[in-house]
Amino acid sequence: MKTFDHLTVIGLREWIALPELGVAGLRAKIDTGASTSSLHASEIEPFERNGEPWVRFNAHLGSVVQLRHRRCEAPLVAMKTIKSSNGLAQTRYVISTLLALGDRVWQVEFTLACRRAMRYRLLLGSKALIDGQLVVNPGKTYLQDKPLSPASLSTAPGVQ
Repeated sequence: MKTFDHLTVIGLREWIALPELGVAGLRAKIDTGASTSSLHASEIEPFERNGEPWVRFNAHLGSVVQLRHRRCEAPLVAMKTIKSSNGLAQTRYVISTLLALGDRVWQVEFTLACRRAMRYRLLLGSKALIDGQLVVNPGKTYLQDKPLSPASLSTAPGVQ
C-alpha cells in the first residue's frame, strides 16, 4: 500500500477561514467531483480599481438557521462557465483569495454563486485540494482544527 507522508488528511466537511476577506468559522463541504471551489455570494457588482477589474459581493457565511453575511471586495480573476450537477451552464465571476484549513494557508480560486438552497455556503473543489496537498477521508468530518482568526492569519508564517 502506498502512503503519502507529505499530504494532509481532511474529512468530508471542514472548518475554513478566508483571511483576506475577513471571514473565519465557515463550514466547507469537500467535493472531489467539482473542479472549482465555490462561495455563496449575492449582490455581486463588478467595478474597476486602479484600472483593474474587481468585484464586490455579499459573502453568506451562516447556516439557514443563523444567517450571517459580510460585504467583500476582491480582484476579479476571470469569468467562467460552470456546468452544475443538474446540467445547467452558468457564467460566474472568479476570485482568488487565501484559504486557511487547519494549519495550512494557500491561494484558492472561487466562483461566486448563489448556494442559498445548499446546506454548505462553501464548496472546496479538487483544484484546491491538489494545491493544498490534501487527501480526503470521506468517512470522517472535521479532522483539522479550526483555523486562526483572519487577523492572526494575515501575520502567520507561510502566508503569502
